[in-house]
Amino acid sequence: MTGASDGIGRAFAREAARGGLNLVLVARRKDRLDSLAEEIAATHKVETMVLACDLSQDSGIDAVVNATRTMDVGLLVAAAGFGTSGPILEANLDEERAMLQVNCYALLALSVHFGRQFAKRGRGGIILMSSLVGWQGTPFAAHYAATKAYVQSLAEAMHAELKGSGVDVLASAPGPVNSGFAARANMHMGVAATPEDIAQASLASLGRSRTVVPGLLSKILTYSLVLLPRAARTWVMGQIMHGMTKHQMHGASAVHMKQASTSEDQS
Repeated sequence: MTGASDGIGRAFAREAARGGLNLVLVARRKDRLDSLAEEIAATHKVETMVLACDLSQDSGIDAVVNATRTMDVGLLVAAAGFGTSGPILEANLDEERAMLQVNCYALLALSVHFGRQFAKRGRGGIILMSSLVGWQGTPFAAHYAATKAYVQSLAEAMHAELKGSGVDVLASAPGPVNSGFAARANMHMGVAATPEDIAQASLASLGRSRTVVPGLLSKILTYSLVLLPRAARTWVMGQIMHGMTKHQMHGASAVHMKQASTSEDQS
C-alpha cells in the first residue's frame, strides 16, 4: 500500500484492513505511518508493517522489494503520487523529475515486480491511480496530467496482457478529491470527493472492470466531456484548472510588480 500516510492511500489502507488484509504501509513520513498502524491494530485483527521510504529515489523502490521478499503479497495498491500545477514554463524541473519518478517509474517498477509474482502464483490484484486529467492534455497541470495519462495507458495494457492469468489490474480515475494533494500541488479545489469514496469504489471494482471512475462528481465530469472532441476537452479542463490555480497567477503578478517597483526606487 504505497502513499499510505495521507489521503487516498490512507483510505485504501483502512478499507483493506476492514476487509481483513494484512498490510505493508509505505510512505515517506514514518510518524504518520506509525499512527495509522496503531489505529488499524486497535480496530482490526490484521498485521501491519511500516516502511518509511522515498519512492522518488531508486533506494525507496529497492526498500519495498527487499522488505516484502519473503511475504505472500496478494494486492498492490500504488497510491503514492503527487502533482504540480501552474504554467508549464514556470515549472521547477527538479520537482517535475521527482514527480515523474514517483508517479510513473516507481509505479512501473513495483507493478512489474509484484505482477510477476502474482502471475507465477496465478492470482493477485493491482490498483493503479489514474485521473480524469490524464484523459486529455490539461493546461496548468500539463506534466501532472501527462503522468496520469501514462498510468492510465499502462493499466489498460496490463489489464489486457494479464487477462486470464488470475491477475486483475484496475485503473482508478477519480476527479477532484478532498485530500492533501491539492495543498502540495498549490491548487484550490471546490466540490470534491472523499478519499473514502475513492478507496471503497476502487476495491469493489477490482476484477470487475478495467477502469473505474469513482465518485459522483467524477462521473458527471466524465459523461459531460466524453462526447467532446479531444481539443475541446483540453480547453474545458484548462478552464477548470485555471480556476483552481488562478491564485498562482495573481501571486506571480504581485511579485513581478514588487520587483519592478524596487528597481525603480534604486534607479
